[in-house]
Amino acid sequence: MDIKKTVDLSFDDFDELRDPRPASSDFDTVVERAISRRGFLGGVLAFGSGAMAMGAGMTLPGMARAQSATFPFQPIGIATDFDIHVPEGYAWKPLVKWGQPLFSEADGAYSPETGVPVAMSDKVFGENTDGMELFVIDGKEVIAVNSEYVNPKINLPAASEGMPQNADEVQLLKNMQGVTVMEIADNGQGYEVVVDSPFNRRITHDTQMTMDGPAAGSDLVKTNADPEGKNPRGTMNNCGSGKTLWGTYLTCEENFNGYFGATGEMPEGQGYKRYGIGTQGRYAYEKFDPRYDLSQEPNEPHRHGFVTEIDPSSPDTVPVKHTALGRIKHENAEMVQAADGRIVVYMGDDERGEFIYKYVSNGTWTEGGPTDGLLSDGTLYVAKFNDDQTGEWLALTPETTGMSMPEILVFTRMAGSKVGATTMDRPEWIAANPLKAEAYCALTNNSRRGLKPNAGGDATPVGGPNPREANNYGQIVRWRPESGDHGADTFGWDLYVMAGNPDVHQDAYAGSDNVTAGNMFNSPDGMAFDTTGLLWIQTDGDDSNEGDFAGMGNNQMLVGLPDTGEIARFLTAPNGAEVTGLCWSADRKVAFVGIQHPGGSWPDGAGKPRSSVIAVWRNDDATIG
Repeated sequence: MDIKKTVDLSFDDFDELRDPRPASSDFDTVVERAISRRGFLGGVLAFGSGAMAMGAGMTLPGMARAQSATFPFQPIGIATDFDIHVPEGYAWKPLVKWGQPLFSEADGAYSPETGVPVAMSDKVFGENTDGMELFVIDGKEVIAVNSEYVNPKINLPAASEGMPQNADEVQLLKNMQGVTVMEIADNGQGYEVVVDSPFNRRITHDTQMTMDGPAAGSDLVKTNADPEGKNPRGTMNNCGSGKTLWGTYLTCEENFNGYFGATGEMPEGQGYKRYGIGTQGRYAYEKFDPRYDLSQEPNEPHRHGFVTEIDPSSPDTVPVKHTALGRIKHENAEMVQAADGRIVVYMGDDERGEFIYKYVSNGTWTEGGPTDGLLSDGTLYVAKFNDDQTGEWLALTPETTGMSMPEILVFTRMAGSKVGATTMDRPEWIAANPLKAEAYCALTNNSRRGLKPNAGGDATPVGGPNPREANNYGQIVRWRPESGDHGADTFGWDLYVMAGNPDVHQDAYAGSDNVTAGNMFNSPDGMAFDTTGLLWIQTDGDDSNEGDFAGMGNNQMLVGLPDTGEIARFLTAPNGAEVTGLCWSADRKVAFVGIQHPGGSWPDGAGKPRSSVIAVWRNDDATIG
């Protein structure tokens, strides 16, 4: 493998190159599904508050390729350029860009030609923004923002040719990732970062953490540097996010596997293959930092892939990795509450053929009450979706899996396989409707659906919430817990939308009937509900505007109406960029949106492209969400 080329690959393609999946040998046994447009979609698509109760095959009449006037904006068309576009009556500007100082000592540290020097790289806004949440603390507005990964060809000196050449360059990359906590304020001309705010903080691959839950202290997470197995360092590949009911930030560790390699003999670590851990890391960390060298620290990967809690109100607090929520490639963590007061966290494992999870605490919470144990003492469940549009949450316990609790929480994927969970088309963000008991999960795509098993050998048959073979467009599945209680063990489900291209296809790949030539998209990824119950959908897909993706333009942010299924395009990103991360100002008049890995030289118009968070508002000063 040419290590210099690995940074150009997507995380999925990197995993596939390092550990190719075998073709399924028994796909011929999979029952073929009808793929006529009406017959194929009728059983799983339903809209309206009573749709789930109608049963399979019942869709509301008149769900057509048209948009109503119920959106609070005029939908926009596609774009293929290197700019941001929003509806008429709205405006935008950058809030913060990669390399922008959080502290005055880093003023002027960023250079359009050379980027950021290593000495200042943990004092500026991080690279490749992703999930984020806003908090109001003592009357101040504070945003916590993930920095998912780096682009070494952009971030490193040109002479390095896109791969670290020494320990300092590895340190530079480690500092650019993790989490940024920063105060923002409206200065009368829009929001900006409050430099030197006492809330400002960078959390990187080297920040000291702690660990709780049943896996903490187990032999599986002990290392030479941490023989107690309770004090890991760093949070990495921070993708989606979450917000606790008590006002802390949940950052989610996703593609952590790519940071590890082996300079010597590769140990036969349990779970390495299932989690995509191999001899060569994506960024060559293992060559310069023994913590990432599997031949020296074989358990270090077991300490990553968790949901990590950060208190944005207190920069001195130590972040906590909650092992009770399982070790997977976490996309985000959506917290709600069960009818009896228990805490519920929905989570997706973002890899082809992996699972959707739910954690339910043993303890209950009331506003202002104690939070000890709520994210460390509970039961982890995995979802099984039945073809009759029912589903159940399967408990992952020693009794159901034959594994110890530490094994379940460190090798969560294997536990899910043991109980027969449903393999999904890359579960990304999960969003819970604030106005009714229902949750949505973006299944972004799965080119291997029906063609190859997942990394654990589980079959990926066509059917249920994953109804298309070689699914390059994605869909959004929705479930409603029994009796409206998120703590219930059973649920009903349908598909809110199947993305597709009706201009190119006439079958199931055209998408569902709420996908039109005017709103089509592929690869739904980020999602969030606003306070009015609108579902905001962000995409991370193919923006070539060619072939199967002709007419889709750049990645985008859309708005969906839960009850009718109507969807309208609100924002388009620069070519090459993913739209990811969304939160609102305290007065709901400004939306903050993440723009990751843009192409060209956006947003400065010269020099290096810079991932950024932008602010979007209405010109009439009305609320936006």
